[in-house]
Amino acid sequence: MAKSEQILTEALRQGAAAQGEQRLYRSGKTPGLFSARTGPHAEAAAQAVQQGLIEIVRTETKGKTAVEWIRVTAKGIQFVLDHDSPVRAMQELQELLKINADGFPAWVESLRRQVDDVSARFVAEVQDLKQRLEQLIDRVQQALKRTDKFGPPLVEGGAGSIPWSHDVVDYLERRREGGIGERCPLPELFAHVRERDNALTIQDFHLGVRRLHDRGAVRLWPYEGDDGPPEPEYALLDGAMVYWYAAR
Repeated sequence: MAKSEQILTEALRQGAAAQGEQRLYRSGKTPGLFSARTGPHAEAAAQAVQQGLIEIVRTETKGKTAVEWIRVTAKGIQFVLDHDSPVRAMQELQELLKINADGFPAWVESLRRQVDDVSARFVAEVQDLKQRLEQLIDRVQQALKRTDKFGPPLVEGGAGSIPWSHDVVDYLERRREGGIGERCPLPELFAHVRERDNALTIQDFHLGVRRLHDRGAVRLWPYEGDDGPPEPEYALLDGAMVYWYAAR
């Protein structure tokens, strides 16, 4: 993964977890999604805007400087999940392990001949390879743990006739394991399911999520705040309770 892509993935993960508006760039001690306006950070920021991974919600002008405030979009959240998925980790590991046991010594000797005059560089590259292998092995192990924890799919009686129940459970699981947060706002979850079922209505979505909650597949959490949820049409009402989040 290129450095700018690593920066972009980590910035989107932190921005999605914050769940609100934030500055596009950091300024002094004031936090921002990206640390600098130049180099890989600027490249990552430009990519995020161009691909719709973030949206600029407002711009403030302070003197000659324009301060942009942004919010991570649903596409940006999906970008984090796709680039940090176990499948991607396993694919990268597979590419590294294409060097088989018989070919590895010849590769080392060839590299030694090429960098005899820069032995320090050789040591650095080998160390970098070792670190990458360790990181990828750790990610694969985490993926296997997650698979064990996720367990078998929900049985037919556990989900009833909700066709998107397994997708909801998988999305909440991936979201939590991706470091974005355990509680998923209902508008975000609805948008994710709607991409796969464009005929789904908010009413049917509420009925399905409530059934999954009653059967213990997901857990609903109330909105916390005195001013009410920002998109009230997605709130799930149950008597005096206003549910706004879903979690695994």
